[in-house]
Amino acid sequence: MLKNLKNLYAKYEEIISYLFFGALTTVVSVATYLLFANTFLSAKSDLDIQIANVLSWICAVSFAYITNRKYVFKSKTIGKAKIKETVNFVLARITSLIVDMALMYIMFSLMHINDTIAKLIVQVVVVIMNYILSKIIVFKNQKLTK
Repeated sequence: MLKNLKNLYAKYEEIISYLFFGALTTVVSVATYLLFANTFLSAKSDLDIQIANVLSWICAVSFAYITNRKYVFKSKTIGKAKIKETVNFVLARITSLIVDMALMYIMFSLMHINDTIAKLIVQVVVVIMNYILSKIIVFKNQKLTK
């Protein structure tokens, strides 16, 4: 049975790693969002909600790039290729930020869903979107070595 689990992990290592670090990235995103929205800003203001959202995005993207590069996609790029990879990562995440902000606006401002619940729902969409963008655009040439 242990061998079967090891085989399953080896087969799906990238997806398992992405889900694990995606969950941690979500924790970073939600925790920093709550910190900003409830400490420095007001969770009652539409503008403050979006500012908190952008600040939490910056924290989450920084964490995600480091973990995705090192542990998920195991990128070894250097020089210009690393710069291109980093730029593509940030551009892909800006795309998901736009989706994130639009969904937060729709759910919080228009539908009046609690901001924390809206943020959690949006994070599920964003994690899936980010995996797809990372796989097909950012780390497309990375292969797992097993």
